[in-house]
Amino acid sequence: MTDPITYTAPARFKQRKAAEVLPFLNAYIAKKEQEIAEIEQMVERYEKRRLLEERAYQSMSALRRLLSGKKPDHHLAVEYIHYVKKPMEKVRMLRQEIEHARAIQHSAPTDVVALSQDLEAEMN
Repeated sequence: MTDPITYTAPARFKQRKAAEVLPFLNAYIAKKEQEIAEIEQMVERYEKRRLLEERAYQSMSALRRLLSGKKPDHHLAVEYIHYVKKPMEKVRMLRQEIEHARAIQHSAPTDVVALSQDLEAEMN
């Protein structure tokens, strides 16, 4: 009736000793940083392409602009969401995972830590 309340991690986190995880963390962090770099390169390529398209459109003569047309603004907004906003949200999540992994690195080897599903899958 007066049992102490114990914290159990949510089901999406697995409990392991830090010593079991430490050998895998450097490779895991490097892999996530590489993934972040690839996503950021993809976003930069999209932004560069959009800038070039806009410059080409602006450099056209008025008659040619009238005939060629331009993508509607809502199409540009959807492209922005697809090519910039969602990938940058993923980058933020990856950075949080890296911070969590670095926190595990700085913990004592005997501590019990909560692992995300991604890190657990990486270990197996």
